[in-house]
Amino acid sequence: MTKGIIKLSYLFCFLCTVACQAQVKVGLDNWFNHETNAKTGKLFHYLWTDTANSGYSRWGKIFTDKGAVISTLNRPDAATLSKVNIYIIVDPDTTSENPSPNYIMPEDASTIEQWVKDGGVLAILANDGPNCEFTHLNQFSSRFGIIFNHKTFHPVVDKKWDMGAFTEFPDHPLFKGLKKIYLKEIAALTLSKGAKPVLSQEGQVFMASCNYGKGFVLAIGDPWIYNEYIDHDRLPVDFDNRKAAENLTDFLIQQAHH
Repeated sequence: MTKGIIKLSYLFCFLCTVACQAQVKVGLDNWFNHETNAKTGKLFHYLWTDTANSGYSRWGKIFTDKGAVISTLNRPDAATLSKVNIYIIVDPDTTSENPSPNYIMPEDASTIEQWVKDGGVLAILANDGPNCEFTHLNQFSSRFGIIFNHKTFHPVVDKKWDMGAFTEFPDHPLFKGLKKIYLKEIAALTLSKGAKPVLSQEGQVFMASCNYGKGFVLAIGDPWIYNEYIDHDRLPVDFDNRKAAENLTDFLIQQAHH
């Protein structure tokens, strides 16, 4: 009886170890996007800890509900990136957002590029040109054949939500079960090398991907699924942004397991 209990104990520990090893670790950048709320003095904007409209707290919960471990990263050196499977860069700062921005410098770009080559999954959720620092971002993203353009698409006036709607989707896991998603004021992409379009509309590419070495890159011209536009606090009920966020999360986790 005692031997049986010991064996079960060892089995339980083994299964726990396997489960922990299988857990996907997701790091969200807070170096290139590093904004301080003028009213509170706290860091905010596209962060797991930001529960206001401007935050990613709801997306973070989707990740953790699916068993992933989320963290917030400072400057991405090799040691830091070695601890995550997925690295998300969102909306690098302009000088209007941060008087002293941390630009993506060549040494940062080389470190991240090598991490992707070695099997890392990189997601770049930029923004439209007036709200995102494109010069250094494009010097970096061009390594993967992706350039963010300065022209803004899908401007939305007042509550004319359909001005930001996409309703036609390719056969891709990101769009499984979707009928309508919302993306406002979004940058289009120019692709080269091995980059491929994921979502296009009227000849413009708005989402793209690239297999790079052992890793993978996904690029979107908008922060997209922050708290304000992930549910129906503001959006009409016919938009599927919550489902889209779940699809995006599943897709990134799947790439990390490849």
